[in-house]
Amino acid sequence: MRQQNFYASTYLDRAHDRRKDHDWLSGRLGEESTRFLVIWRDQQLLVRGPQGARPALLSPDAFGDVSERLADTVFLGLDSAGAATFSLDLSSVAEPLSGIAIPSDIADDLLMEPLRAIGSRLAAADAGLLAYARGMANWHSRHRFCGVCGAPAKSTDGGHVRLCTNPDCRAQHFPRTDPAVIMLVTDGDRCLLGRQKVWPPGMHSTLAGFVEPGESLEHAVAREVREESGIEVGEVIYQSSQPWPFPASVMLGFRAKAVSTEIKVDTAELESAGWYSRDFLKSHPGDSSFCIPPRDSIAWRLITDWLESE
Repeated sequence: MRQQNFYASTYLDRAHDRRKDHDWLSGRLGEESTRFLVIWRDQQLLVRGPQGARPALLSPDAFGDVSERLADTVFLGLDSAGAATFSLDLSSVAEPLSGIAIPSDIADDLLMEPLRAIGSRLAAADAGLLAYARGMANWHSRHRFCGVCGAPAKSTDGGHVRLCTNPDCRAQHFPRTDPAVIMLVTDGDRCLLGRQKVWPPGMHSTLAGFVEPGESLEHAVAREVREESGIEVGEVIYQSSQPWPFPASVMLGFRAKAVSTEIKVDTAELESAGWYSRDFLKSHPGDSSFCIPPRDSIAWRLITDWLESE
């Protein structure tokens, strides 16, 4: 099996069959073996260790009566020993750790960091767990109200469904993921990379864009490449995918062969775009003059896979 992209896997069994069992979920909230992953706005609670940072998974003892916070929890799944893991969103409080009894052995090593900033420095399984929790938290924060009638919607099914509270509506809403295509366009021994103004100095990456209604993935690839760079593509081949919870996308990675080569940049989308040879990409050290995205991005995987396929 192809190596998983970053954020694409976690060590938990999602145990979807337990999500509707309210009594079972309530019982797990106070169980000694249960662990909670703390989210506060766009940040996650981490703990430093000899191998780097990892998610700080706290026991129920840290929170007092966790049942009072049920609406802010999401059941993430079971570990290999059958212990439950929940995320707990504390975004409504002014200070993320207020009222939490932090174990003394980790108190000096805690930090709050956005996943986007630290993800590439985490172990892959830990990054996947945080991406899962981050994506669910993003969805809940953006769907407080029913999209059908506008009434408040409440969390149910272990946090995996939001139910309209209007008795005349009762619409169910499920976690949303927006499909986006991301593609490495090649022309023989060179590939097309672009740059946006808001990116870090020197950063260049593959082209990407959201899939529109009534559009196949292959047509989305061709359209986005044409719109952003003026390049026409022919053969489009699927490579791999990656969840990207910033805030709610799944990136669908492709390789596409160019059938034209003259670049006409859409400056509303890109600052610049250009063809880059394998030799240049392999020999350039990566600095503020030119670099590719970090290893937690599927763009990095698309580029490095192409470089290694020579």
